[in-house]
Amino acid sequence: MDSLSRKGGFEPGYSTLEDWILAQTIPFSLDSSELNDAIDRAMARIGDTVRLLGFGEALHGKSDILLLRNRLFIRLVENHGFVAIAIESSFPRGRLVDQYIAGLGPDSFDDILELGFSHGFGHLDANRDLVEWMKEYNSDPSHAHKLHFYGFDSPTEMLASDSPKQLIYFVLDFLGAIDPVQGEEHRQRIDPLLGQESDWDNPDALIDPAKSIGRSPNAIALRAEVDDLYEELLVRRPELVAGSDPARYQEAMHYAALARQQLGYHAELAGNSIDRTSRLLGIRDAMMAENLAYITSREGSQGGRVLAFAHNRHLQRGRAEWQYTDDLYSWWPAGSHLDQIMGSGYAVIGTAVGVSSSNGIGKPEESTLEARLAAAPGPARLIPTGKGQGLPADEIASLPRRSGSAKNPTYFPLGPESFTDFDWLAVFDSTA
Repeated sequence: MDSLSRKGGFEPGYSTLEDWILAQTIPFSLDSSELNDAIDRAMARIGDTVRLLGFGEALHGKSDILLLRNRLFIRLVENHGFVAIAIESSFPRGRLVDQYIAGLGPDSFDDILELGFSHGFGHLDANRDLVEWMKEYNSDPSHAHKLHFYGFDSPTEMLASDSPKQLIYFVLDFLGAIDPVQGEEHRQRIDPLLGQESDWDNPDALIDPAKSIGRSPNAIALRAEVDDLYEELLVRRPELVAGSDPARYQEAMHYAALARQQLGYHAELAGNSIDRTSRLLGIRDAMMAENLAYITSREGSQGGRVLAFAHNRHLQRGRAEWQYTDDLYSWWPAGSHLDQIMGSGYAVIGTAVGVSSSNGIGKPEESTLEARLAAAPGPARLIPTGKGQGLPADEIASLPRRSGSAKNPTYFPLGPESFTDFDWLAVFDSTA
């Protein structure tokens, strides 16, 4: 029986959370045929109006979650009209991976392992497996619709932010191919302002604003030049589209907008405001959302759907908070922006784990949401949240929060907000 209402809540409702879990849980294991059935059942409820499906991970790099992501994407491609995946990796770097799976780039995955990914994600076996499967799929001539790979993160690393050079040069190359004279004039003004890559990606700038060049005279002048470059593309749209095509023009415009945002990030790095870290987190997530909106629009023009994979915190709908040592950071994550941009076109599955010994996550305490969900048939299960509608509000509000990780500060337990942050939850008994 499907008790989800048109508004996303449950009808007629449940008197306890245990009743909800018992009625709605879809159990599965990663090594059985029931996984595809579980995915199909979930997608039947999520519906065809969703163009961008987020799949969050409770913590980075866990093999079970990555394996589920890969098998989820394969099933979405085979049965549900998905043609692209976007992961939490640098947007401009992802272009190299996409060329590789199209058979246009380097011959070996090892050649793109570093340059095609940020955050060291190219070293994860599951990412290699995913990319190689996509390349094999695309090489089959019977597949008329080819798959695409994207990164959707801002061009940043954990402790530094990239130079805007790669983004700016992409735009300059586009303009120069159509109007060599104007392209060269912009390049001549911009090149002296860029400086060295090491000037921009200094990891000390995250801790000490004085080490950032984001508000130096050259950086300020560069922001003005990039604004001029953006305006040039904007006002010359008709002739630039005629000299290329609509898709290439939109791509160049997106790179130009991203370059402006990247320079804004560097300016914030050089600032001294009391909420500097929260602002940096917010800028990064806003850039993520813009990237995903662009990717979804690009793929949607051909009727395709997109799977986005990142940490839960990036894809959730509600405001994000991170307590790190004595500091509490708060910002609007990408999912909250996408909720406004796309409305019902965006849905998100969050993940949760019961036990992860390698991350110092022990058995969840009694009565916590993780403990209740892990008690359902498994070893893993999918369950719709219904946005909390039709569930006992008092019981949700009084849910105790389980202990966090003794080793991994980026792990966040579930809580009352999880019912509205996510449309579905994928819960593992444990993760390796």
